[in-house]
Amino acid sequence: MKVLITGSDGQLGYELVKMQTQGVEIHAFDIFDLDITNFNDVSKKVMELNPDVIINAAAYTAVDKAEIDSEAAYLVNETGAENLGRACAENNCRMIHVSTDFVFDGSSSRPYTSDDTPSPVGVYGLSKLKGEEAVFRETNGNALIIRTAWVYSAHGNNFVKTMLRLMAEKDQLSVVADQIGTPSWACGLAKTIWKALNFREVKGVFHWTDAGIASWYDFAVAIQKEALKLGLLKKRIPIKPIKTIDFPTPAKRPSYSVLDKTMTWETFGIESQHWGEALKEMMEEIEKKD
Repeated sequence: MKVLITGSDGQLGYELVKMQTQGVEIHAFDIFDLDITNFNDVSKKVMELNPDVIINAAAYTAVDKAEIDSEAAYLVNETGAENLGRACAENNCRMIHVSTDFVFDGSSSRPYTSDDTPSPVGVYGLSKLKGEEAVFRETNGNALIIRTAWVYSAHGNNFVKTMLRLMAEKDQLSVVADQIGTPSWACGLAKTIWKALNFREVKGVFHWTDAGIASWYDFAVAIQKEALKLGLLKKRIPIKPIKTIDFPTPAKRPSYSVLDKTMTWETFGIESQHWGEALKEMMEEIEKKD
């Protein structure tokens, strides 16, 4: 099987490439190797390689910056996805596209299913939703979309690494405690995508994150606890829970964005690891690198 992966320099792209399996020929591209916003570039590359599957792990993910740089967000998240979907249709290959919990407004009191109606509250979420719609339109629905949330990895920039840096630099931290979701190790998401490749007829929208729920405050507390155990931090500092209103940001964020993974587990025969266990494994990876 020949697989073309976009966004290879990102957290998910890195993990996808790292866990290449036998019988899979990977062609991975970062933004400098393949500009997904340029259809001619995309079409030429797909025709040249003739892949069986395209995995789109490329995305504009700067949530706050998107509010003032919306053109760039839509160019990558909508136009880029559209170009890849069109190239898939023209070359008769399958597409797996990664999306986000930010397509929902956070007003639910239960985990969101893939059948729930999206209602983004910011540019980032809306641009990703438009990307989903473009993929389905261009591929005539012959695509698999996987929504995820709160992604982190030992590679790249993310909440875990930011917390480790701030905990080493500061005497105390304040972290939002009224935004609820689920942290997701990119490694687990990559495993799920590779597993999904074995189900060639499956299409539609699926949800995947690690198991359990947490606030950003819960996540920060767990990060400090594991970091102290592993010697990644030398001292414990106070972490204060605060409300979203006390930490204003340019972009509004969903207050509740837990995703229901039941359909994904049942369809692909997998279950998510609890986010606390996943965090521990990822931080052990960081410790081994240091």
